[in-house]
Amino acid sequence: MILQAPPGRVAPKRAQRAGLLAFLWPISGPNVTTVDFHFNTPDRLLHACRLIRKAVRSGQVSETKPLLVFCGQPERLARFDDMLYEFSEEDFLPHVMADHPMADESPILLCPEPIVPGAARHAFLLVNLDDEVPDCFSSFDRVFEIVGPEDDDKTQARKRFSFYRDRGYAIQQFDLSKTPR
Repeated sequence: MILQAPPGRVAPKRAQRAGLLAFLWPISGPNVTTVDFHFNTPDRLLHACRLIRKAVRSGQVSETKPLLVFCGQPERLARFDDMLYEFSEEDFLPHVMADHPMADESPILLCPEPIVPGAARHAFLLVNLDDEVPDCFSSFDRVFEIVGPEDDDKTQARKRFSFYRDRGYAIQQFDLSKTPR
């Protein structure tokens, strides 16, 4: 059963104290989707690669707990697919398209359509690289929205932010322009 946070509910104190890496540790209690907005990212796709690498290294993502990347724009999804291969010489981030025959064994699934994997492989994390909120977002414990500095990107992100806020979801905001590199 998926529960929504009541309107106006604030994220638990434990999640607020956890800071930037809060997404690596699930919060106990009912499964309420938490949405993390990472904004002012110079490169959305590169930042998504970094987030995914952190999640894989921490053990939050595995063959039994896949992470989904949703993007309904074929060109952007193809670029991201290439970036995951080229991102790091030290880290291999195994991934396939969600309809690939090896999808049941891959920890990272790239999805051009908003889907939820079968019950045997519940995905806890969703990285949304699309301009719209995917229909299936509430099936995940955590959703990452990555926002670049472009005005068009910010406009779309404001709509997604309002969508989540108006439905009472806990939202965490991370302004990357204030984060030292």
